[in-house]
Amino acid sequence: MSRLSLVAAWLVLFSNTIQAQEKQACGAKERFNDSYRVHNDKGLKSTANYDVNYYKLDLKIENNVTYIEGVGTIGARSLAQISAMEFELHNNYFIDSILLGAAKKTFSRNSTGVVSVNVGAPIAANTPFYIRVYYRGTAPTGGGAAIGDGFSTGTSPTWGNSVTWSLSEPYAAYEWFPVKQSLSDKADSSEVWITTSATNLAGSNGVLENITILPSGKKRYEWKSRYPISYYLISVTVAEYVDYTIYAKPKGLNDSIKVVNYIYNNPQTLPYFKAEIDKTADMIEVFSEKFGLYPFHKEKYGHCMAPFGGGMEHQTMTSQGSFHTDLTSHELAHQWFGDNVTCKSWKDIWVNEGFASYAEYVFLQNWDTSLTSTWLTDTENSALNSPTGSVYVDDTTKVGRIFSSSLSYNKGAFLLHMLRFEMDNDSLFFEGMKEYSRLYGNSNATGMDFKKVMENTAGMNLDQFFNQWYFGEGFPLYNINWNQDKYGNLDMIIDQVVSASSVTPLFVMDLELSVSRLADPDTMIRLYIDQTKKEVIVPHVAGKITGITVDPNNWVLNAEGVVLKNPTIDLGTDLIEEEIPYFDVFPNPATESITISARQVLQSARILVYDSKGCIVLERKKIFGKVIRLNVSDLIPGIYVVEVRDGNYSDKQEVVISK
Repeated sequence: MSRLSLVAAWLVLFSNTIQAQEKQACGAKERFNDSYRVHNDKGLKSTANYDVNYYKLDLKIENNVTYIEGVGTIGARSLAQISAMEFELHNNYFIDSILLGAAKKTFSRNSTGVVSVNVGAPIAANTPFYIRVYYRGTAPTGGGAAIGDGFSTGTSPTWGNSVTWSLSEPYAAYEWFPVKQSLSDKADSSEVWITTSATNLAGSNGVLENITILPSGKKRYEWKSRYPISYYLISVTVAEYVDYTIYAKPKGLNDSIKVVNYIYNNPQTLPYFKAEIDKTADMIEVFSEKFGLYPFHKEKYGHCMAPFGGGMEHQTMTSQGSFHTDLTSHELAHQWFGDNVTCKSWKDIWVNEGFASYAEYVFLQNWDTSLTSTWLTDTENSALNSPTGSVYVDDTTKVGRIFSSSLSYNKGAFLLHMLRFEMDNDSLFFEGMKEYSRLYGNSNATGMDFKKVMENTAGMNLDQFFNQWYFGEGFPLYNINWNQDKYGNLDMIIDQVVSASSVTPLFVMDLELSVSRLADPDTMIRLYIDQTKKEVIVPHVAGKITGITVDPNNWVLNAEGVVLKNPTIDLGTDLIEEEIPYFDVFPNPATESITISARQVLQSARILVYDSKGCIVLERKKIFGKVIRLNVSDLIPGIYVVEVRDGNYSDKQEVVISK
């Protein structure tokens, strides 16, 4: 789901009007209804006895009312013996009848929309079955979804087009069709058939397999998706559209990917947005390279316009109010993170929203780097608006908390950015993103699932990082007092102050400092901050130091501190010998491989491994990067010494090899 745009270089006076009228993203908390009833992430307890395999909706819908009439089919398999089969459908709808197979069944309903079907003779465990629900009525209002209602109609104030659309996330699918609202129970496939007036088009998930012209003169649009799909990603939009289709051609795919855009049938709308829509093909190609091939390439991607703020990442057919780079790239990225891999719990919405938000930056890095600095600054400023609260959602009873723009979106995006910095190896970072998509595609995942993938990919232990930034709260700022002593050393006292000290008293991680010099270029120093007050000596800095900038490339979420030159600081040369090791080796003991994590990026370094006799048993030359993995499976058990030589620096660490 979208957030408020951070970078919109395309804005002109007319588009400012459009933004004011139609581009309030889901961060607009006044649209949330936090009193809305909440489901368990596994759905109602009574729905745990069956697994949904298939949804089919065959509905009559027009573009100017929220009246629905038709049949909703749930295909499922029993996981235990079933005496009563339950699902949800809002009480605004009158149920004409329910069929189990071909047999009509009695049913009951409670005040919250839970329908209990009397199946007659119990359904044995591991038995496939279908129920068909014939229903009609007008959709409820009251803001049950994250953006407005689950099913809405309205007229674009800018373009004048009438549209009816669905927005089911997180708990509002039952506002328009019979459903099991469980994140962990993806249907294997889905069909959405929409009958509407001949002047309308109806957009939905998957492939448009047929358009049937009925005797009444109306048309039935028959959409089919053969990919697994979560309940809240099933969608429909109905309006007088024009079909503007383009194609993407990502590397590694012989065929092209169709991008179907249903744009308001207004002579001004498509020309206005065409350049932005056309970027979608470039985005698919960039994300396919960075995250793995577009996961639904056998079907399509697309957009349906609807007059609401922001966008919603309906699988293969996003609903969007307008088009600009951040919004379009965000919703597209959800096809990987949110749709293909779906959060297993609303507590882990970060693996949907934080990932899609960071993808905005990834695209800008590959499209227009002049916008990346502004994106980082705006994203960081938004995250700093929440001095407490974790990226992990501790309270899913409030929809506004789940979709907090500051925490779930922006701090979540920065979490990935900081992880990329900690790994200090873009190849490994994006390799991990691809592996995560591969392992959990067509399924569900948690933040901890992602953590394990990145640990395995990078050979790093990320317990501390996730405890600080995922489950922890707040952020640091750094106050630095510094001086250049008579030896030319840079002496610094770095004080870390945190915003939520009772929860996260210290953030242990790397930090970059840019050192400005009077007659020499700026130089970058990367430090490991592991204390609230840290004394650091950087020996023999050439030239006269004139200032220090904290985190100049904006890698770390931190508030602005105070940096002062203090001529009284003299830490003494003896501290030079007490500095932290140049690198770490883990695991220790090791069996198959070891990971060398350097404090600074290695530049054509040499790595040597010595046995107990001092003989070189393993050597690597011209090593670049910060994290290096070595295969030691051929070494016999014993104590070894690992040496890293990098320019004028060298250091040694012992490591035990065991079997």
